Amino acid sequence: MSTKHFVSNIDKLVLDALEALTLANPDVLYYKNDKVIAKKSHNPQTHVAIISGGGAGHEPAHAAFVGEGMLTAAASGWIFASPSVAQIERAIVAVAGPKGVLLIIKNYTGDIFHFSLAAEKARSRGISAEVVVVGDDVAVGKAKSGKVGRRGLAGTVLVHKVAGAVAARAESTLKEVVAAAKEVADNLVTVGVSLNHVHIPGRKIEEENIMAEDEAELGLGIHNEKGCVRLQPIPSLPDLVKTMLDQLTDKTDADRAYVDFATAESVVLMVNNLGGLSPLELGAITNEVVGQLTSRGLRPNRLFSGTYMTSLDGPGFSITLLKASDAVLKYLDAPTKAVGFTPGSVVTADSASRVIVESAAQKTEHSHTNAHAKPSILDPAKFASSVKLACEKVILAESQITQYDTVVGDGDCGYTLKRAAEAVLAFVKSSSTNISPTVSTLQDLAETVENNMDGTSGAIFSIFLHALATSTSRFETVLDENDWGSAAAEALKTLYAATPARPGDRTLIDALTPFVETLVAGEGVKNAAVAGRKGAEGTKGMNASLGRAVYVDAKGYDRVPDPGAVGVAELVEGLAGL
Repeated sequence: MSTKHFVSNIDKLVLDALEALTLANPDVLYYKNDKVIAKKSHNPQTHVAIISGGGAGHEPAHAAFVGEGMLTAAASGWIFASPSVAQIERAIVAVAGPKGVLLIIKNYTGDIFHFSLAAEKARSRGISAEVVVVGDDVAVGKAKSGKVGRRGLAGTVLVHKVAGAVAARAESTLKEVVAAAKEVADNLVTVGVSLNHVHIPGRKIEEENIMAEDEAELGLGIHNEKGCVRLQPIPSLPDLVKTMLDQLTDKTDADRAYVDFATAESVVLMVNNLGGLSPLELGAITNEVVGQLTSRGLRPNRLFSGTYMTSLDGPGFSITLLKASDAVLKYLDAPTKAVGFTPGSVVTADSASRVIVESAAQKTEHSHTNAHAKPSILDPAKFASSVKLACEKVILAESQITQYDTVVGDGDCGYTLKRAAEAVLAFVKSSSTNISPTVSTLQDLAETVENNMDGTSGAIFSIFLHALATSTSRFETVLDENDWGSAAAEALKTLYAATPARPGDRTLIDALTPFVETLVAGEGVKNAAVAGRKGAEGTKGMNASLGRAVYVDAKGYDRVPDPGAVGVAELVEGLAGL
């Protein structure tokens, strides 16, 4: 749970965020005293008005959905609190006219009371007003929800979108807009999950809301209320998504079978960020959900993936499914100028075919196809054994290297080295019975590292290994330690031409260079590995002059050695059998 905020005054936070919408969308007005956002260009004489709202903390819902093709106005309460009747009346007065007004609300007691009363007061003034209540949650179940009914969650946004598109047509009547909204609301199901509750700025931390590191909560609402069940340990993403989709689609679950998707003309999927997920993680989640839905025979025809209805910075997501008619799809596809709405995409049957597995770069054909034309420079068994031990040492050291890099870098060095080592290990194992004794093996090894190791370290290793393959190609017999030293010296020279890094700069060069120099001096690979380790340890207390480590607190340099140099030390010790 994140408890640090740039703005701790929650009243100012809400008011300023609403005012910012006037900067993002020139077609909105901000009634500051009433916390109402309204569409400036709306003509109540010719178009039905659509109003929604609720507590703040769900952004972009609801105010950022005001715009052409979506909401006409939105009333915001304070964080997680329903707007007052007076606020909603202000929104109605601002946009409603002869064509009438539809109020779309989520199924929460405060919203229902306040919006229903505001609608009744509008009717008393001669304004046609209707209310559609959205309850799309399936987690609680029919038995427990009883008379209260299902909570309103992110599926409400799809009701906004469809109703807004219908209302954008001047010929549409209030009755038609209401019917479209109800059609969507009646065919929605949503379930959410989160890794923790949220902290409301300026308020004390509720200890009972703090979840353990290995817990997740399934079936939570959007107002920081507790979910239906805590999951411990946290399931894998595939298992978690399966559980959520079971709740959404299982026709045999009498307590949750709200919508029968077997008869759906089309299925719409929304994967909603509850506020705290990175786009990277949300993308992986979306891919998993689409894959599992498709395997169930429910390939979505439309996909909405993004941040639509949040719970402040909640570290979770929700899945919404909509059983949609062709007419509903048309309105979902209609354009909108609402600044907070991320448009959906059309998912077609050939979407999977657009995933290209092969590398775009043509794979170089090496000499193992005509190995008889190249001299044998390797002892395949000895080579495989040494490389295997080196990779295993790097993999085992991942957590320690990562810890070092967390102190003086961005925390990815250990995993980067581990991923490359695992790829090389797989290459060696897959070729164990057919490793070519020629230079082609070194070329393939260099390409394996190049294709599986990112960042600056990946570039340095790749340059060195490709240069090593080139320098060994001049030999005619199996290399001994002196030959390897000579080849490594040439490779280091090539690497030096590509980077300004030298010993003393606090990089992996501090371990690689003494290893190569000791090998060249004829002192043997074991002594060379010892020199490499000494060079790595010598970076502790050394100031960085290259790389991302330049920007970190210099105090960290005294606490840990350079992570990349430690990785090289582990690698060469493995090669030496230490």
